[in-house]
Amino acid sequence: MTVTERVPKIIAALKELYPDPMCALSYEKPHELLFAVRLSAQCTDARVNLITPALFARYPTLEDFATADVTEVEEYIRSCGFYRTKARDIVACAAMLINNYGGVLPDTIEELIKLPGVGRKTANLIVGDVYHKPAVVADTHCIRIAGRLGLTASKNPERVERDLRALLPEEESTNFCHRMVLHGRALCTARKPDCANCPLMGELCQYM
Repeated sequence: MTVTERVPKIIAALKELYPDPMCALSYEKPHELLFAVRLSAQCTDARVNLITPALFARYPTLEDFATADVTEVEEYIRSCGFYRTKARDIVACAAMLINNYGGVLPDTIEELIKLPGVGRKTANLIVGDVYHKPAVVADTHCIRIAGRLGLTASKNPERVERDLRALLPEEESTNFCHRMVLHGRALCTARKPDCANCPLMGELCQYM
């Protein structure tokens, strides 16, 4: 079975396993998702979700973030790691969004990656979840599982993104990546994948 023949079957199997995929980060406003994703670097989503309620309550608007004291922001996010860099990026990002974009998140990857601390992974998540455009979020779970499934031969995020864009139907791409994250946490873990209980094992997966 060729990779193009396997992809629809993989999509169908993941849909059955995870019928309601969604971003694990909690947020109400678009900029809150942007900042939560920045906090999630080298930190678990669970930890970020513990931090953000107080953070977003203290700074309820984008303007509040833009004028925030960076050292105060640091105290709210200290437990998520690399907090000084993240606090600086969040405040600078908020200011740039107000000054350059009228307080509205850009809806293209090309514009989003101009923001402080925003890379292609974050930009794709915003494009997909906020603007519901085709997006491929090449996070660690997606990269690992795509390689095991034989959908890419690379571990480079940008190359994996390109490879998956070439294989996935546009309307499936965003949810496919959310399902890959769920699958990476539930069964296809980094250290010890539970292949015995994975419906993708066999002709759909090239791992082992």
